[in-house]
Amino acid sequence: MQYSNVIPGRFVSRPNRFLAQVETADGVQTCHVKNTGRCAELLLPGAPVWLQQFGADAKRKTKFDLIAVQKGALLLNIDSQAPNAAAREFLASGGLGWIPSVLRPEYTWGDSRFDFYLEHGGRRCLAEVKGVTLEEDGTALFPDAPTLRGIKHLEGLSRAAAQGFACCVLFVVQFSPAAAFAPNRRTHPAFADALRAARDAGVRVLAYDCAVTPESMVLRAPVPVTGL
Repeated sequence: MQYSNVIPGRFVSRPNRFLAQVETADGVQTCHVKNTGRCAELLLPGAPVWLQQFGADAKRKTKFDLIAVQKGALLLNIDSQAPNAAAREFLASGGLGWIPSVLRPEYTWGDSRFDFYLEHGGRRCLAEVKGVTLEEDGTALFPDAPTLRGIKHLEGLSRAAAQGFACCVLFVVQFSPAAAFAPNRRTHPAFADALRAARDAGVRVLAYDCAVTPESMVLRAPVPVTGL
């Protein structure tokens, strides 16, 4: 996936979860933060960040989106919409080992809406995508805050697998390299338990890191899944 009109800046502050103040060559700008997560370990005063700039005619409250941040040697994409966009490209190009004949986003089954519905050779597949921005000592962790919605998705995938769907949850690590991926049991043990239960029910648990630039993010390579 690609961005246009990307400019650099320095993070100043985050007045609330939707907005940030960023110093650019043209002064301090108010930016939309495309990630409502905490990102407390990333959005630190003075951190290099990148913004997508929009024209004056765009019907927006701000002219900028904050999309990426530098953490030491790592460049992380923090756009919560980017994982689905990158995953769609990955799935459409045969990332699961086959080219889908049907690829439909936002598919409702049972009491849940999943990110993708796919068909291939008569098989039906449900795929749920989770973006990962939390990194500790080279390991990517999810979630960074408790997520009851995430548990609901895993439980729904388990039920769908029992009904004959080929199901997977795809953790898109929004940086590279990552040595491993693990559920963040310290932050939300119930999610870690639900992920293990989903795996045992036949749901594939996949993690891929991403090649990230200020202007793009593309799934790069599989990452070992640990902690289950």
